[in-house]
Amino acid sequence: MKLRHVRAVAVFGIALVALTGARGSNGASCGGGSSSSSSDSNSSSSGSGGSDSGSSSSSGGVTTGGVGGSSRDKAQRDVRIDECKISDDGKNLVAKVTITNSDSSAYLYDVSLQFKGDPSATLALAKAEDVRVEAGASKSAEATTPYTGTGNGSEYTQCVVVDADRTIG
Repeated sequence: MKLRHVRAVAVFGIALVALTGARGSNGASCGGGSSSSSSDSNSSSSGSGGSDSGSSSSSGGVTTGGVGGSSRDKAQRDVRIDECKISDDGKNLVAKVTITNSDSSAYLYDVSLQFKGDPSATLALAKAEDVRVEAGASKSAEATTPYTGTGNGSEYTQCVVVDADRTIG
């Protein structure tokens, strides 16, 4: 293969990674690091999305940017999961999130998260609704759902954003 072909393949590979790899997991464990499993139900990760205008969101020390897409996709990228755990009283699963709005308008966010874990874990969904985030600001929110298991919640090892939407508010 000639040198110019190698360069062309390298440039194509970099462009492909830049276009597809820019949509990170937006997840963080309790310690603020990358997503991982844990026996105390304190790790987390979130889904990826798109964007309705070129802004960025930060999570776990990694910043990802958007260049176009739907409002739902943009809303998902604006959400960072800070912590997923069982409440101190053992009655609820709790996801703590930070929503960062880098646009020039205030928005109302609705975020749905799913708690995941081993096969014995029942489907658990939590929502944070009507979270108003001013333009250029960040806001913390909690999404909770009753814990219906019989143990200590350790069957849930992570939570992920399964849906997010925003409307001008």
